[in-house]
Amino acid sequence: MATEKDYYKILGVARDATPEALKKQYRKLAMEYHPDRNKGNKEAEEKFKNINEAYAVLSDPQKRKQYDTFGSTRFRQRFSQEDIFQGFDIGDVLKDFGFTTDDIFGSIFGRGRRGGRKTGRRQRSPFGAGQGFDFQDIFGSSGHPGFGVQQPARGSDLTTEIRITLEEAARGVQKSITLSAGGKTQTLNVKVPAGVSDGKRLRLSGKGDPGPSGTPPGDLYLVVRVEPHPLFRREKEDLHLEKEIRLSEALLGTTIEVPTLLEETRKVRVPPGTQPGAKIRLRELGMPAMGSGAPGDAYVTVRVSVPKKLNKRQKELAEELAREGL
Repeated sequence: MATEKDYYKILGVARDATPEALKKQYRKLAMEYHPDRNKGNKEAEEKFKNINEAYAVLSDPQKRKQYDTFGSTRFRQRFSQEDIFQGFDIGDVLKDFGFTTDDIFGSIFGRGRRGGRKTGRRQRSPFGAGQGFDFQDIFGSSGHPGFGVQQPARGSDLTTEIRITLEEAARGVQKSITLSAGGKTQTLNVKVPAGVSDGKRLRLSGKGDPGPSGTPPGDLYLVVRVEPHPLFRREKEDLHLEKEIRLSEALLGTTIEVPTLLEETRKVRVPPGTQPGAKIRLRELGMPAMGSGAPGDAYVTVRVSVPKKLNKRQKELAEELAREGL
């Protein structure tokens, strides 16, 4: 079973780190833990390996998105070590230190993998005299599942969207979708869990394109799109709506009826002196959390209606209030 790895923690960066911050931190750590600076230190070699693996993933926007979506274990089940380093231009990042992409990737994947020269000798170390550094020494030819070994082919993954209402997202829903895979049309019943959020990806294993020559099919990814609601705005598991009251109600207090997403209308007390923009909390009337988490809350934002025009009597009352200091 693959060990979970937190690539952000390995590099010592925040999850929202910019590409520039990632590159700067990677260069710093690569120099610090380079094997030629830590000869015979197996712990430093392991850290250097993990640093390169982490940066290879996080510096690639698509791989980073996949990692953020699935997590390290599932990401590394889907990507071999060779896949992880595909397109990783170490030579560009470390060119100031004397490395070239061809030399380094030739060491990792074997000579000729990326058009490297077949010199029959190792890269000279820019860190001092002595034996040069070879990535093969750290990663090995088979030290990681799938590394240096040709992975079996599989079918392509498919991605499609499924649209649901906010009410369906709150309750959970089963939907039928029809799609074509491998030249065949299939109808699938998909269970969308309660609490699902807009943009969430649901994976249906083995429902993608068939693999060549009987190899395993790819997966199907459903991107959930939750339609906007006319009353409620969602923020994570909380729901927000607005309710307008009169100026006199804000001053004196009142009781208002508030709609809920799945339950009956609730009567809510607005205390005297309520300020415009004040929020009233309705506990656990928000969205359910996916899994075992507690449901969110609903928040009613109070809007105070101020008339644009006053009749004679209203103006007299307003003037009287002004004289009273209101």
